[in-house]
Amino acid sequence: MSLFEGPEPVAPPTPPALSPTLRVLIGLATAVIALTGLFLAREVVGPLVLAAVIVIICHPLRHPLEHWGWPRWAATTGVIVIAYLILLVLGLLLFFAGTQFIRLVAEYADELQATAQEVITWLRSFGLDQQAADAAASILQPSSIVAFVTSLGGTALGILTALFFVFAYVIFMAVDGARYARAETSYGQVAVHALQRFRAYNSGVRRYYVVNVSFGAVVAIIDGLALWALGIPVPAVWAILAFVTNFIPNIGFVIGLIPPALLALVVGGWPLMLAVIAVYCVVNVTLQVLVQPKFVSDAVNLSLTLSFFSVIFWTFIMGPLGAILSIPLTLLVRALVLEGDPGTRWLRWLSGDAVTAVPNP
Repeated sequence: MSLFEGPEPVAPPTPPALSPTLRVLIGLATAVIALTGLFLAREVVGPLVLAAVIVIICHPLRHPLEHWGWPRWAATTGVIVIAYLILLVLGLLLFFAGTQFIRLVAEYADELQATAQEVITWLRSFGLDQQAADAAASILQPSSIVAFVTSLGGTALGILTALFFVFAYVIFMAVDGARYARAETSYGQVAVHALQRFRAYNSGVRRYYVVNVSFGAVVAIIDGLALWALGIPVPAVWAILAFVTNFIPNIGFVIGLIPPALLALVVGGWPLMLAVIAVYCVVNVTLQVLVQPKFVSDAVNLSLTLSFFSVIFWTFIMGPLGAILSIPLTLLVRALVLEGDPGTRWLRWLSGDAVTAVPNP
């Protein structure tokens, strides 16, 4: 440096990088804020996710329609019509099951009361005090069942109200689906990576529901025929319940077992109830608990533990609809948070993503 030159500029100090612990804490805080927002907005977000899942399932119908020469607007209309048909069929099945269930409660009110008294006597014979016996037998009280059905009716009314938003969301998403299909043509390599992630997610959601519908149909048919052979009233209702609860991973069969088992206790006593439980343990536990989770895990690349935890977690965040949408929601979180960062490859592998290559050290 000469005498006529000023001092050399000093580079500003590099800010210290965040420590791993601080990054984890910031990530957890951000997740808590986001999940709190989902919890507070679940009545709006739930129908939105349901509509998105239905459109994802129906979207592949667009390609053969366009291949056959249908204009884009007609192919979009076909996707919307199929999505609406799925919603209507599900709504009619639930309406039929609900009305038949209420009719059964009214028809067997006296038998339920008598069975509740028998349960109280039986429990007291084992030394259980009156208060505990009454609490245990209150499950069979017609008033308790009617209150439970009323709460289900309130839930169903809320779902029907949300269906208005679902029908609207389906239209908008189906129209946008045709628009997004042209993103790769318009933007080339810029959009390729994002589109690949979306296609992988959509494919995983479709595979998941194909597996669930297939196993649910098999389980519902076998359960319905077995209940019919045992003489359980309205076996079609319990078959529908078995089909619907099959969409709740791992624990859905327990929800589908309780009503027909209690009805069997009322109409046929303990032997018939044990026979119903035995049928569900053989059929539902084998197919839904032992076989189906393996197919689901292979279809969506999720570990069995994460699949089970997803049901509990998303039910707490989103309510009953979260149990049915738990796997798609978990796949969405993984696609948005993990698949965009090469440094999280090991986390993707830990979540069950067997496709992710684990580099050797």
